[in-house]
Amino acid sequence: MNRLCIYPKDVSIITGKGLRWSQRLLRNIKFALNKSEHQYVTISEFADYMGIELHLIVAVCK
Repeated sequence: MNRLCIYPKDVSIITGKGLRWSQRLLRNIKFALNKSEHQYVTISEFADYMGIELHLIVAVCK
């Protein structure tokens, strides 16, 4: 089963930044996409926002 959502720990591994920075980045992405606080950011939304190819992110998240 594949995941749809991306979590701060995944963002931290992908970017090499800290966990707090990753949490802030996901909060900024939610704001940019006009999402509520309880909604998740999908892996494809993260890839589009960061300009990284989707298959690279999926490979790291597995």
